[in-house]
Amino acid sequence: MDFSNIEERMDKTISVLQENFAEVRAGRANPAILNKVKVDYYGVSTPISQVAGISVPEARLIVIQPWDMSVLKEIEKAILASDIGITPNNDGKVIRLAFPELNEERRKELVKDIRKTAEEAKVSIRSIRRDGLDDAKKAQKDGDMTEDDLRNAETEIQKLTDKKVEQIDNILSVKEKEIMSV
Repeated sequence: MDFSNIEERMDKTISVLQENFAEVRAGRANPAILNKVKVDYYGVSTPISQVAGISVPEARLIVIQPWDMSVLKEIEKAILASDIGITPNNDGKVIRLAFPELNEERRKELVKDIRKTAEEAKVSIRSIRRDGLDDAKKAQKDGDMTEDDLRNAETEIQKLTDKKVEQIDNILSVKEKEIMSV
């Protein structure tokens, strides 16, 4: 039985988890927080990164410098309309996003949110495992696989699942430390 499809789907789940974690505001400025913010640029919904330069000159500051000054107000509007929770500061040339220091209560809330996201990723991994086991049982039922092969496939799928769940736990642990230590 080929396990590459199962592993590929599990890796994709972990990749999505990492993208979600990158967007979590952990007290320090991270340009990934702007990934989902779109600007109306001449009637086309465009990511900010395609209409402006984004830099992080200090630990808690993002500077957005549009290449076309006519889009400055649109960028400001898009950030205000998004749910990132930061008010942009427009000086006519650039937009500054100052990240406030996180208080203890907000940190605990963020940790709770990322734990929930990690648990959803684990559920997704287990769902992929179930699909793989169902495919193996079907192959055995159709006569394409012996009972020993089925047991081996079940063992391999479980090992893969355990490895990916452990990977999720490690990613979660790193993000928790980042949030609590800032």
